[in-house]
Amino acid sequence: MYTVIIPAAGQGKRMGSDRNKVFLELDGRPVIYHTVSKFDEDASCQAIYLSARQDEVALLTELLKGFHKVKGLVIGGSERQYSIYNALKVIPPCEVVMVHDAARPFVSQETLTELYDAACAKNAVIAAVPVKDTIKVINNGVIDHTPDRNVLWQVQTPQAFKYELLLEAYQQAAESRFLGTDDASLVERLGVPVSVVVSDYDNIKLTTPEDLYFAEAIMKKRGI
Repeated sequence: MYTVIIPAAGQGKRMGSDRNKVFLELDGRPVIYHTVSKFDEDASCQAIYLSARQDEVALLTELLKGFHKVKGLVIGGSERQYSIYNALKVIPPCEVVMVHDAARPFVSQETLTELYDAACAKNAVIAAVPVKDTIKVINNGVIDHTPDRNVLWQVQTPQAFKYELLLEAYQQAAESRFLGTDDASLVERLGVPVSVVVSDYDNIKLTTPEDLYFAEAIMKKRGI
């Protein structure tokens, strides 16, 4: 069984909204409702913990009161990494911990199952998809070089790890004041291999206003 941590304390400035983007509605429900429902419906998920801004705890508690697997909300930090660590320090020890973006509501059951199975077998695994476009490395407005697209992947969440491994990675990062871009980067610092589960391109993160159009298209395709 696994526990999932969902950091929901962000401000979503790139969305251009006057409120936290997790409260924006899709099909009459807040984004966070759709995200949490994916884990509440997964038989391998035993508990859901969220990190939240102090002034949004009451609202999140009300929105999510129907989900029996939501076991706690903790106060988030100034960075995503701090918010996750705050939750990681209070969750009961478990077999596997997943971390998932609050604004990524379309993760599939197939991806969750594959991640959990892989984490049990390999200790550390992330969801990702191959990049579709040619990527250029730019310095001062000029192309520096073109990396081989065949080795480039677009990283998503969930990311899944053995509980003790992720806790150690976060403790080490805190002690050395290292701020990573995702959970895997903290585990990589320990010299632990991180494997990849191929996810799907529908598992988007809602970051900018344009993403809401893609979200509507995904929901239409899935008949939601």
